[in-house]
Amino acid sequence: MEKDNEFMWSNLIGKVLSSKAIMMLTAFYMFVGICSAKSNSDSLDIKIGQMIMLGINNRTQFSETDSLLQEISSNKVGGIILFEKNIDKAEPSSRLKSLIEKAKSHSSIPLLVTIDEEGGKVHRLKEKYGFVGMPSAAYLGSINNADSTTFYNNRLAAELSDIGINFNYAPSVDLAINPENTVIVKRERSFSALPSITAKHASLCINAHHQNGVKTILKHFPGHGSSTADSHLGIVDVSDSWDFQELFPYYELIKSNTCDAIMTAHIVNKNWDSSLLPATLSKKVIGGMLRGLLGYKGVVFSDDMQMHAISKEYGVDRALTLAINAGVDIVMFANNVDVNEQPVTATEVHSKIKKLVKEGKISEARIDESYRRIMALKNKRFGS
Repeated sequence: MEKDNEFMWSNLIGKVLSSKAIMMLTAFYMFVGICSAKSNSDSLDIKIGQMIMLGINNRTQFSETDSLLQEISSNKVGGIILFEKNIDKAEPSSRLKSLIEKAKSHSSIPLLVTIDEEGGKVHRLKEKYGFVGMPSAAYLGSINNADSTTFYNNRLAAELSDIGINFNYAPSVDLAINPENTVIVKRERSFSALPSITAKHASLCINAHHQNGVKTILKHFPGHGSSTADSHLGIVDVSDSWDFQELFPYYELIKSNTCDAIMTAHIVNKNWDSSLLPATLSKKVIGGMLRGLLGYKGVVFSDDMQMHAISKEYGVDRALTLAINAGVDIVMFANNVDVNEQPVTATEVHSKIKKLVKEGKISEARIDESYRRIMALKNKRFGS
């Protein structure tokens, strides 16, 4: 019976496909092809936009004609990062909520609204503005009390959620290996020099955020706690100081399946990559160590691409090419630049990435890969 049906359909198709029908069918497929080409072009723009994380300069509110709102509406940006400078000192909470609500309302794809809220010295929502206090990671690690870490992170995450922030750049899982480290250890951003304590409190931090619907990030991969310099200022080489144990918290948290995203560090190590590319730009670090050795499949964020370890050494175009080809999914331009440097717009970054794709320096397949990961992250939900 099945073969009879195949024969019947074959005969029917043969009779129907007269020369006129073939011409009509050909025209139809040409039309579909044109539409498909336009759709692919449009979707490339959307996909690139989702890869861009942008600082909003000094804005504390949006006007209806704000250029950034227009960029959000046209899918040129997938997320924004907030700083203390974006808090209106007269009405901190209500104005910040309004700012976030307006940004979200202009996005057809859920917008990542992000902030650095590690606690201690990396604390944007300060108590002087009426927000909750948050102790440093070093304090929480030193008392090593699970209830305390859970309490403080739960209180913080509840506040973030209430304001409308859905992504926190915490916890730092850098190990306090070098006591003279100025960017991590002396700023009390590390839970401990011990991998087990660091992984334990990072896990408690993540779980508390998830209970409030807020996503988190592990940073700064593959570990910034042994460094002797600050990558905000220039190249940092950890070839002689980095220790393999710095990967342990990442291994544990990736294995636990609670890790939402991972941020790379702008540090170099000849043992990871003999070409001395910073981790953010290195396929050997992101593709080899993180995705290969540790089996990580989620979203990779760059640290700020305007930090001097990247901007002064590589320039924007080369840095974007290297970072995206290395496996970075979201490139951050925080716009915390010196007075003699110009902030960038989402349109500028978007145009540069699209140009690199059109020139064949970044493949569309690579963009698709990042887009799938980003959308999975944005659609991730937590049980009540």
